Amino acid sequence: MTAIEAGRWPQSSRPWLWSRLWTGLFGTWLNSIVTVIVGLIIVRIVPSLFRWLVIDATWHGTSADCLAHDGACWAFVAAKLRFIVFAFYPADLDWRPEVACLLLASLLAVTAVPRFWRRELAVCWPVVIGLCWLLMTGIPGEARISSNQWGGLPVTLLVWAACFAASMQLAILLALARRSRMRALRLLAVGYIEFMRAIPMVAILYFATLILPMALPAGLSTDKMPRAMIMITLFWTAYTAEVIRGGLQAVPIGQEEAAAALGLSYWRSMRLVILPQALRMVVPGLVNQAIGFLLATSLLAVIGIVDILNAAKAAATDPNWLGFYKEAFLVVAAIYFAIGYGGSRYSFWLVQRLGRAGQH
Repeated sequence: MTAIEAGRWPQSSRPWLWSRLWTGLFGTWLNSIVTVIVGLIIVRIVPSLFRWLVIDATWHGTSADCLAHDGACWAFVAAKLRFIVFAFYPADLDWRPEVACLLLASLLAVTAVPRFWRRELAVCWPVVIGLCWLLMTGIPGEARISSNQWGGLPVTLLVWAACFAASMQLAILLALARRSRMRALRLLAVGYIEFMRAIPMVAILYFATLILPMALPAGLSTDKMPRAMIMITLFWTAYTAEVIRGGLQAVPIGQEEAAAALGLSYWRSMRLVILPQALRMVVPGLVNQAIGFLLATSLLAVIGIVDILNAAKAAATDPNWLGFYKEAFLVVAAIYFAIGYGGSRYSFWLVQRLGRAGQH
């Protein structure tokens, strides 16, 4: 092959890939040592893991059949999958959480597409969240299901989506307040953020369950789910505000001065000039926050709200299927991984798309 022919290879061609892989794995002596160690670990673990997951696994039967073998008990997953996903929600009303999950997934999918980033989307969010809540509770005239009976995947998705969406709106205002020229407003914002970041989320949940009902007037007390969602939103707002503030500080001061020179008011310059640039810079940080918040919903168990992780744990305490924790947690881990990895790839795609758009 001549040098000219070699130069004609497209970047995605096989020789280029092999060259890059070889350089990454064995380019230096340190890379070679790490590659060999990781390879030995994989060779040691993967065959036995595959045997447990597939070859020795029990795919059908009862708990006794599973105990007679050494492999994974997928028969347990088949028998308890409905409970892991919907927990204690009445089985004859499964269509409600199913529709709610479908609506939330559709809303998240539409929100992920920049083409739909319009004012109408800001209206769709509270409407869809309210509709999901109405579905889970029960349309007037039908059987009412208290939020204390909700559980599983709908609770995880509903708490995560509603609280993160609300915290984003509040976080933008809080980040702007922290950078305000009004000293009192700035100190209030700083105090709120530092206070919220100094206490653990578990304490916030206990406050929502034990202290908040005593502080509310008689007749205004609600189920623990709405109280927990309000406190979680306020808690996440402090963290999200700091991420957004980082983006605001990265925007050159000349942008704000140029907007003022054009006669734009403070709010118009923020909405049209500053915030679009700031939010574009912190997309990876916001996605990282969103994934972390998703995992943090498992802390709802401390106040008796059964999310999908705790539903899986409860499924393994069934006397008929006692002790199959590994299989239950694997199912939940797969769901968390699918959402988290999807969010990570979306972040990568969005940064590239917004980067190209910013170059025009």
